[in-house]
Amino acid sequence: MMIFSAKQNFKKDVLSGIVVALISIPISMGYAQVAGLPVVYGLYGSVLPVLVYALLTTSPQFVFGVDATPAALVGGTLASLGIAGGTPEAMALVPAITLVTSCWLLLFYFLKAGKLVNYISKPVMGGFISGIGCTIILMQVAKLFGGNAGTGELFVLLYHIWQELPSFHPLSALLGVGCVVILQIAKKKAPRVPMSVILMAAGAVLTAIFHLDRYGVKLLPEVPAGLPKLILPNLKLILPNAGELIVLSLTIALVIMAQTLLASSNYALKYNYKINNNREVLAYAAGNAASALVGCCPVNGSVSRSGIADQYGCKSQMMSVTAGGTMILVLLFGTELLRFLPVPVLTGIVISALMGILEFDVAKKAWKADKQEFGIFLAAFLGVLILGTIYGVLIGILLSFVAVILRAVDPPKAFLGMLPGHEGLHNLKRYRNAYPIRQTVIYRFSGNLFFANIEAFQEDIEGALREDTRQVIVDARGIGSIDITAAERLVILHRNLKERGIRFYLTEHGDGVNDQLRSFGAGSLIEEGAVRRTVSLALRAAGVEKPYPLEGISEEEGQAYEEADERLAEFEWAFGEGAGEKMEALVREIAEKLLFSGDYSVENIVNTEKAVSWGRVGLFDEDELLNRLEAYFADLEQKGYPGMEELENRLEERRHAVEEKVKDLSPEAAKLLMYQRKRLEEWLEKNRLSRKG
Repeated sequence: MMIFSAKQNFKKDVLSGIVVALISIPISMGYAQVAGLPVVYGLYGSVLPVLVYALLTTSPQFVFGVDATPAALVGGTLASLGIAGGTPEAMALVPAITLVTSCWLLLFYFLKAGKLVNYISKPVMGGFISGIGCTIILMQVAKLFGGNAGTGELFVLLYHIWQELPSFHPLSALLGVGCVVILQIAKKKAPRVPMSVILMAAGAVLTAIFHLDRYGVKLLPEVPAGLPKLILPNLKLILPNAGELIVLSLTIALVIMAQTLLASSNYALKYNYKINNNREVLAYAAGNAASALVGCCPVNGSVSRSGIADQYGCKSQMMSVTAGGTMILVLLFGTELLRFLPVPVLTGIVISALMGILEFDVAKKAWKADKQEFGIFLAAFLGVLILGTIYGVLIGILLSFVAVILRAVDPPKAFLGMLPGHEGLHNLKRYRNAYPIRQTVIYRFSGNLFFANIEAFQEDIEGALREDTRQVIVDARGIGSIDITAAERLVILHRNLKERGIRFYLTEHGDGVNDQLRSFGAGSLIEEGAVRRTVSLALRAAGVEKPYPLEGISEEEGQAYEEADERLAEFEWAFGEGAGEKMEALVREIAEKLLFSGDYSVENIVNTEKAVSWGRVGLFDEDELLNRLEAYFADLEQKGYPGMEELENRLEERRHAVEEKVKDLSPEAAKLLMYQRKRLEEWLEKNRLSRKG
């Protein structure tokens, strides 16, 4: 149970609850109407179901209530059955549908169906939430300029907005769009100010003074005062259309479970807490049972109102208790005041909150890091936006499983070599100063080997072979298991390489893989010595001894293999291909600090290096950093900056001190430093000339 709030957050939770209740008024009234009920039932659905959910949920900040998708599904079904909204027939049938939906959710609870959300990845979840947010925004857009809310998916909603354009009302648009702009600015400039409440109050005051409705601005409709009466839904009403309505209620239950679990799990990830998925499904079932008892439509987790609660710092379900209590007060004493609230203002508040839940930053990160992840985000997003929530959920689950399969089929892999002056094997693509061992291919495969990826494994190795290749070594520490197809192909690969005079070795794997090789009939690899415990033992078996001869570097330059960690090329290890760019950014940061201080002493140079964002670097990286700084200040000297010659001299003094420290490590390390320094100076000079050209 997630109700009680810590003292330090009690005020925020109460304020969040009040704001959520006020925002719920236009939203829930509108969705009740979409579901075929009188608008007051939207307020009824914002009391008892919300309080019941608060008692059972394990989510400290998610909001439950009358929402778009279930309401639209119910309203569409009523229309297909020829039942007019707001009629006694609709008012009797809708709560019966809600009760059946609750029964489906209870069944999901007993089946522990909530665990399905554990198989949804972050890109899928982000795409799903963003799709829901954009859909609801499009539903609300026409209300900003005086039109009516829409229902459906992307193309239907866009067509609806087009149809509503003749009802465009300038004053309504000014109020609605103005609210969105003000709220977005306030979110950045004054996030602690409850701007939503201020704007609602301002809208009511403007209506009271200037009678905005006389100028064509829509206000909330009048609603009767008083609390809802409890009813027992008549399930017999389902029977004439049992097949259609049972399938409808099942669909609604699936939507409620998937949409609410995904969205609430997203907040759990964002704020680092855990929710009990199965307990959440029970809370949804109980909330919908409560909604049926007050005659309302199925209720759902509200993405938009949860976004508003989050904006106001909500941390517990005291928010929902406060929201329910506030709605009771509104029903008892405030229904007369509702008619002063302008619809465009309230719509602007809702849209602004929805903009806050869009997770396009996830898409941006995925685009930079992994195009496959970006594609998954985009598919989930468009699936919800174009096909609807239920299909979006199915697409999301399918994509999550596809992502798992794709990662298994195409795991991380690399060709390895030596980084002179440092022990171990390094990715040749990532480290610019790493060199392959002569006549040797070393291939790291970081995933289980099975029928779906063995061909790519073989193609990678065969594609790396050259005329002088004499041995192929697989670093298989990431291979935890193989299947019979992979075992057979390894035997074939070994035989083919042997016929070409190339030795093949499988190394670094666990002993369980050897057991699998024997059981799958590939024991010949072990018997013929193609399986070795380590890469170094495989190299020794192939007749390659330390110091290993490297391609593209002389034996003298490659002597040192065992040195202190002080010389590790951290920037390449940390930033990969972006190492040079990061180093240049660090150069600019240090240069700005030195120029600002005006102190060009060696001591201040060292202290400035320590104070930058990255912190102190290793000796080899520091030598490169100092070299780049010299080039930077040399450019400034050519432009007429004073004092640059003195600064360059101090940098040279510091470089000499670094060189002496490296000599203390070993003479070989010092030789390597001078070699790498020469290469860097040549690159900097070439780059400087190309810039001038």
